[in-house]
Amino acid sequence: MKKILIVEDDREIAELERDYLEASDFEVTIEEDGIKGQDAALNGGFDLVILDLMLPHIDGFNLCRRIRTKLDIPVIIVSARQTDIDKIRGFGLGADDYMTKPFSPGELVARAKAHLARYEQLKGHSRHDTKQLTCGDLVLEPGSRRVYCRQQEVHLTNREFELLQFFMENPGIVFSREHLFERIWGVDALGDSATVAVHINRIREKIEQDPARPCYIETVRGAGYRFHKD
Repeated sequence: MKKILIVEDDREIAELERDYLEASDFEVTIEEDGIKGQDAALNGGFDLVILDLMLPHIDGFNLCRRIRTKLDIPVIIVSARQTDIDKIRGFGLGADDYMTKPFSPGELVARAKAHLARYEQLKGHSRHDTKQLTCGDLVLEPGSRRVYCRQQEVHLTNREFELLQFFMENPGIVFSREHLFERIWGVDALGDSATVAVHINRIREKIEQDPARPCYIETVRGAGYRFHKD
């Protein structure tokens, strides 16, 4: 049985989420503040985290960032904050999804199932794909899901790793944001292709010596992005 952690200070919302998830055979734990949520997320062996942003002690943005430095599991943000900047920040910190309140509990369950299935699929692929990909000082190991740049390990989120692997497997080809979104997030994914730009910027910050003048992932004006092999 998959374990899901809900970090939400509104008990009524948390219990509604729990009831729908448990009806779909998930084991659910609720924490109502950021400190307890962080301890549970990092030590509880959960398969997925559902995270509110407005939390006591540690807000959801910081909690998402701390989870991402330690774990590679799906994180779904559920928040009343609906501005694009909040969504962009959430994705930039490593969230896999962002739902705004009020929301359909049934949709939340559907998204949780989709993200868990996607992660399982990716883990299965990585166990069978061990060919190392290299470009200059950049090394990606699909089997161990590790990336090294200038001989230092670089920690990427799951989506960042997928994007970089896809680029390195297809050098010199220009891909639109829409194509990349469908390829990495899935054709039936709920979201916005603008998320691709956020993730690419995060990858650049981690692998480029000068992210403002990238050498690896180039922007092709009006067309998309291309991985520069040489």
